Amino acid sequence: MNTIDLPTPQGNARPNTHSMLVGYLLWIFGFMGAHRFYYGKQITGTIWFFTLGLFFIGWIIDLFLIPSMDRQADLRYVEGPYNYTLAWILLTFFGLFGIHRFYLGKWISGILYLLTGAVFGLGWLYDLWTLNEQVSAKNTMAMRSFPTNF
Repeated sequence: MNTIDLPTPQGNARPNTHSMLVGYLLWIFGFMGAHRFYYGKQITGTIWFFTLGLFFIGWIIDLFLIPSMDRQADLRYVEGPYNYTLAWILLTFFGLFGIHRFYLGKWISGILYLLTGAVFGLGWLYDLWTLNEQVSAKNTMAMRSFPTNF
């Protein structure tokens, strides 16, 4: 299906919430579903995690599907002051310490994650499934508070 970048009401082109370069870098570890989680495909990300990218076949096919996943994520999630890529990097490398939660302004859960190892790893798994929605909600709230172009 061909898509055309239509201007948004503010006159800007389609938002770029997720980086395709980061998507390809995560694809290298995609047999564990990292790129699929990044683009908001939690169910297939979980399947990729437990089946090693559908026994590496789905992983190879995803090499060609990443541009489409990037476009879908750009259209699905709200652009704003909170950067999806930075939030995902913080979750990936420092998630057990709650650094991504501090970045999103969630101080209480950030401290809880810091003291408990992301509540013994379960909070980290929860955030793998919900981080895009958390960032999108924060961006929506920020846009309502300060309606400017980001």
